[in-house]
Amino acid sequence: MESFDAIVIGAGVIGSSVAYHLAHLGCKKVLVLERTQIGSGTTSQSSGILRTHYSVIENVRLAQASWQVFNDFQNYLGDADAASGLVQCGYLIAAPEGAKLAPLEASLKAQRAQGIEVQFLSREHASELLPIARFDDAALIGYEPEAGFADAYLVATSFARAARRQGVKIIEGVAVEKLLLEGGKVAGVQTSMGTFFSGTVISTQNIWATDIERWTGIPSPVVPERHSVLALEGPRAYTFQMPVCKDLGSPGMLYCRSYGGTQMLVSEGIAGETLPTPDNAQGDVSMDYMLEVGGQVAERFPSYETAGVASSWTGVYDVTPDWNPVLGRLPDLPGLVVGYGFSGHGFKLSPAVGRLLAQSALGLKTEVDITPYALERFRTGKLLTGKYGLGAVS
Repeated sequence: MESFDAIVIGAGVIGSSVAYHLAHLGCKKVLVLERTQIGSGTTSQSSGILRTHYSVIENVRLAQASWQVFNDFQNYLGDADAASGLVQCGYLIAAPEGAKLAPLEASLKAQRAQGIEVQFLSREHASELLPIARFDDAALIGYEPEAGFADAYLVATSFARAARRQGVKIIEGVAVEKLLLEGGKVAGVQTSMGTFFSGTVISTQNIWATDIERWTGIPSPVVPERHSVLALEGPRAYTFQMPVCKDLGSPGMLYCRSYGGTQMLVSEGIAGETLPTPDNAQGDVSMDYMLEVGGQVAERFPSYETAGVASSWTGVYDVTPDWNPVLGRLPDLPGLVVGYGFSGHGFKLSPAVGRLLAQSALGLKTEVDITPYALERFRTGKLLTGKYGLGAVS
């Protein structure tokens, strides 16, 4: 079979970004292997929210670098037809008195120190921006005007198309069955359609990253976790001009955004249902869950007390013990580069992560230091745990 300069496993938004950046950085012969179709896995289940707000400063840096790409997506890819579905409506995050207040203030100040525009809002100003919500209990409200949401599937397919235009070969419907090793180094992959050779393999397998442990014996601390998302139909419009809302005062640390017209997309930012094996098939969304989340929504958005459920679906996170990804080379196995365990952050960080993993794979200095994301942190105890506790806000 054929030999390549680099092989990427997975064509979700991370893998497609890696492939594009490898080619853009001069890697001549790149192969991408996707078990189903481009962007059809966990990427297609993303809520698409874009923000640079994190309590882990390393994530802020990655999100900031990614936002610069999202904000100039067509020019970045050199493709006038590239689409991200970007809606720049802003991101509003609020906390009442209590345990979340100090972490929120510290995180907002850290964003500002990174040169990110962040505003501290009065309750009145927040109500002007999001008039369907109540903020009478808010002790602190932060607002990031250069934020919003986009479409993860469009971004993945745009990266993939740009990669193909630069000569990248993408094969869909092929399963990687084994990582080939020779002399203690990566030599290629064995797949359902034969063997492909390369001394550099980049795994972006998200919930299937446990394959790495099965192939190599190197621990892959990641579990699949299913989360439910609701689209609620309310009596008042949640327009595209209204900001994404993060409610740190709700039990589920809800995030909400416009889903068009009078519909709101809403989900919880806490732990979900741990699955025994990787599986991104649609799960059941129980009536109990709908009632629980609906009750939390009504506390913040009073008119949604009478809202109906327009649709619901599930998405699966690849979750690590500290809810942050593993990025970069694995020193125990030369030639293997990984990007997994995004724990709900993957789409937000995908442009920067794709560029940084490509740089790492090519032996280049990464523009942002990814050392804190090394697998070794789970052995040394230097975890990247967010100040809000475990959860997707990190």
